[in-house]
Amino acid sequence: MMESQSARAVRHTADVVILGAGPAGLVLGNLLLAAGVDCVILERATEAQLAARSRAGFLAANTVRVLDRHGLAEGLHRDGKEHAVCEFRTEDGRFRLDYGGLGRGERHTVYPQHLLVADLLTHYQEAGGQIRFGTEAQTVADIGTSRPRVTVLEPDGHQETWQARYVAGCDGRHGAARRSLPPGSFRHHRHDHGISWLGLLAEAPPSLDAVGYAVHHRGFAGHMARTPSVTRYYLQTERGSAAEAWSEERIWEELELRMRSTEHGPLHRGPIVQRAVVDLESDVLEPLRHGSLILVGDAASLLSPSAAKGANLAVLEAELLAEALVADLLRGDGDGLATYSERCLRYIWRAQEFSHWMVRLLHGAPGHEAGAPSQDSLFQDSLRRSRLDSLRTSRSHQDWFAEHYVGI
Repeated sequence: MMESQSARAVRHTADVVILGAGPAGLVLGNLLLAAGVDCVILERATEAQLAARSRAGFLAANTVRVLDRHGLAEGLHRDGKEHAVCEFRTEDGRFRLDYGGLGRGERHTVYPQHLLVADLLTHYQEAGGQIRFGTEAQTVADIGTSRPRVTVLEPDGHQETWQARYVAGCDGRHGAARRSLPPGSFRHHRHDHGISWLGLLAEAPPSLDAVGYAVHHRGFAGHMARTPSVTRYYLQTERGSAAEAWSEERIWEELELRMRSTEHGPLHRGPIVQRAVVDLESDVLEPLRHGSLILVGDAASLLSPSAAKGANLAVLEAELLAEALVADLLRGDGDGLATYSERCLRYIWRAQEFSHWMVRLLHGAPGHEAGAPSQDSLFQDSLRRSRLDSLRTSRSHQDWFAEHYVGI
């Protein structure tokens, strides 16, 4: 007997289909699974590719509290390092801020994101959670109904369909969740900061016991410890530059120059094992809920990496959504879902504002380093210098920085 069209159309079901196995998707999956909600995670990468993703590693105090609350913090407590100092290097010298002793007295935990993802994945799988690797979501349909459908491309190349009560889009700004939103159903706020960074991962011990921010007329340089043997660096570069255009020798020379190593001490060098150019952009979608499709993490908003807020927002949003979905699916209480978008957007816009402030603090006017400065760029640079001086000398400014740097 021939298989019916409806049977071919829907082969798999779950109460919640989660698109993406980053921090947002895995935290959400773990929390739903623990509450007894039937869910599945669909991840387009293979398990090996997921494990190799190297991203930011600064977890805010509230993120650690969220993970602690749900028994997901064992790895970061074992191997993470608390961090509470940042150092600014400028044309006016250097100064350090012990932000852990300012504001609310909170610290970051440095724990590379791929290790956090590995922890969350292990916990999810050991608890019996379903995850499909190499499964790319292509479209989400019928989001205005109570039975949305996700069409996916399986690893062997054939299409399958999942049906759910809700679909959580944790698959980033280019994922199927965003692509499936009906035209005219959302507002898309976008801002291009006009700045690009060359992101680098070096097999070299940290050269500072602090996060290093170097402001230089040739462009920004950043130093962020990851592990005792691996350090993340950033170099501001011209828009459109290719990552491979920089030789290792040129990279280290430029880092030494911008971080003023002749004045403050040399950098520990090592092989550059990863590099990529990042264009600093910000965007926000409003609202975050569209019927049975709900956006989380980078699918909801993108921040520039200047303030390390992306993963922290993702974990916060995942907890809020998990609570709302559990209330709706298990108790018939839809209030949390009704207010999810509004609650998250308050946090998102606060994080966006601080991220934008950090971009202006750390960079000259876009294009300044490429040629002779204009009158406007000289004005912008003078404002930046004044901001740094205020941060150096004003206790109230330092407290404000500390509260926003660690918090959301």
